[in-house]
Amino acid sequence: MIQVQQLILHRLKMPLLQPFANSRHTVTSKDFYIIELIDQDGYRGYGETVAFDSPWYTEETTSTARETIERELAPLLKEPIDHPSTFTTTRTNKIRRHHMAKYSIEGALWDLYAKRQNKPLYKAIGSNRNQIEVGAAIGRKKDIPTLLDAIRTAAHNGYKRIKLKIGRENDIHILDAVRSHFPKLPLMVDANSAYSLNDIDHLKQFDQFQLMMIEQPFAHDDFVDHAKLAQTIETPICLDESIHTLADARTAIALNSCQIISIKLGRVGGFHNALAINSLCQEHHIPTWSGGMLEAGVGRAQSLAMATMPNFIFPADQAASDRYWQNDIITPAITAQSGTITLPDKPGIGYEIDQEALEFFRTERKSIPIT
Repeated sequence: MIQVQQLILHRLKMPLLQPFANSRHTVTSKDFYIIELIDQDGYRGYGETVAFDSPWYTEETTSTARETIERELAPLLKEPIDHPSTFTTTRTNKIRRHHMAKYSIEGALWDLYAKRQNKPLYKAIGSNRNQIEVGAAIGRKKDIPTLLDAIRTAAHNGYKRIKLKIGRENDIHILDAVRSHFPKLPLMVDANSAYSLNDIDHLKQFDQFQLMMIEQPFAHDDFVDHAKLAQTIETPICLDESIHTLADARTAIALNSCQIISIKLGRVGGFHNALAINSLCQEHHIPTWSGGMLEAGVGRAQSLAMATMPNFIFPADQAASDRYWQNDIITPAITAQSGTITLPDKPGIGYEIDQEALEFFRTERKSIPIT
């Protein structure tokens, strides 16, 4: 039984090694919270808010997550908790959406739970493997030579597939250049809703590039239009921003809107919901994979634990820490060997918080007594 005694909010601002641009937004730094929960026996569990500082990806932001945690979620920690999933099914289910705020608390509870069970997180959620193949996500670059250099570096470092951020204006030109230089490279693209149904004839051209998938070509709520596109092109469609709930996944499967689903812990509200969505997808032979949110070490470790579950077929987005951060906030930093990350067998997320890094990047600290 977990009895939370204290919740500590650590607000951090961490600069990315280089700007990360997609069709809608460019991220140069991450403003987020590390959630620290301390229980009755002194165990400490950590979670992370993965929302961005503006609502370009979903309606949530760093500020709305903070508000929801303080006003709505912290009071729900007062009663003892027997299992992290019950926090989701019997308490936070009364709060509509705010999935990223919910995930930050649920993730910290899972870390606490696994530590109390003396199990690594991946085993606590039901997995029996600790290795994950990972890929590299590459944002939009200023020109083709710069993009090719970034791909070449990632491929040289052994990443198992490359994901490119694309937009309508020069996508075919980019893909043609990439394929001419890397004809056999496992390649996928992420549109972040850059297209519409009017672009179907344009999107048919993607078939020539033998892509693993195109991620979220249409708007987040266009299940019907995605289904129409799926009937027209050969390139598999992956839904990302469209899938927030188990009901969303059911809708996508029922309408044949996609062949693949990206699961992000923050977007779906945590492990309980992610596991349910993954089970549904597995039942319907829809492979899944772990998409990335430019997470720091805590969120990255938790997403990698989720990616060890069955049916997570494709390489995860959570690459090594040094692809994004000069210094991460965990020790040791997450590393990849030949495109594979091996999770430690230590209890919880398996990594320690680097207190010096936490203090260096921290812009605010607030302690909230729970009992």
